[in-house]
Amino acid sequence: MTTRRFDRAVVTGGAGFVGAHLCALLLSEGLEVTAVDNLATACPATLEDLRRHDRFRFVRHDVTEPIPLDDPADVVFHLASAASPRDYLALPIETLRAGSHGTEQALELARRDGARFVLASTSEVYGDPLEHPQHERYWGNVNPIGPRSVYDEAKRYAEALTSAYRREHGVDTAIARIFNTYGPGMRVNDGRMIPAFFTQALAGEPLTVTGTGEQTRSICYVEDTVGGLVALARSGYPGPVNLGNPDELTVRQVAERIKAIVRSDSAVEYVDAVVDDPQRRCPDISLAREVLGWEPKIDADDGLRRTAAWFRQFRRAE
Repeated sequence: MTTRRFDRAVVTGGAGFVGAHLCALLLSEGLEVTAVDNLATACPATLEDLRRHDRFRFVRHDVTEPIPLDDPADVVFHLASAASPRDYLALPIETLRAGSHGTEQALELARRDGARFVLASTSEVYGDPLEHPQHERYWGNVNPIGPRSVYDEAKRYAEALTSAYRREHGVDTAIARIFNTYGPGMRVNDGRMIPAFFTQALAGEPLTVTGTGEQTRSICYVEDTVGGLVALARSGYPGPVNLGNPDELTVRQVAERIKAIVRSDSAVEYVDAVVDDPQRRCPDISLAREVLGWEPKIDADDGLRRTAAWFRQFRRAE
């Protein structure tokens, strides 16, 4: 297993939820870190702790344009994209451009600097899967013209472009397929399952579960996810490689666990199913274990308790 050393990292989408945690991990490992973000879907407060580091720099910039950095990077992590359905449905063209033009600009930066390039792709490339659990060999079952396609196809294109740069230009690339990630720092109005359930449970409101609630997800604590991204960067492996927790839970089970953790007596309320919502989602992480020596360390109950503490603190600070 190859272990590389980096001194300078660029993180596009560095003000986002996963991006900010990645920046914090890289800073803790002694790197100089530049975060690039246009703040279209990020909370500026996310950067407050990061700005205290003298090795951190923030550049407000739209990654669909050439990235204006002079100092060479050793590794480029490309995370810039709307990630929650609420955001990418509100910003469909911008999401497609982040996956296409944005990925090209980030790849060009890595090509210029001879840097390792890590694409943060997504389990959404598998669509509503017909194979379970999902292995990297699976090509997916995606509706290319549905409302979710702006995100799914942006990431699938980004994977294709990353692979082409590796073949055509010899760029040292890697592709990570990230499954549902959660933890402290998620935006309260993000619209995704876990922040919605915590916000509702703490407010004593019904927890709104879409469809039957029997659709499954694998939820991976953010510290584990960013640890996987760094492990992939330090390896020589091109990917794609799944990064997620293989413990499968139904959406209803997640709602019930959150209710129990915050000791809420809120009801669970079922609402209309989401168009093209995947019915089963669970990663096969045997490849990550083999080539990266990586697997999640934090189970769902522990991770949800940590996340609950953050949401309680956020509510008190409002």
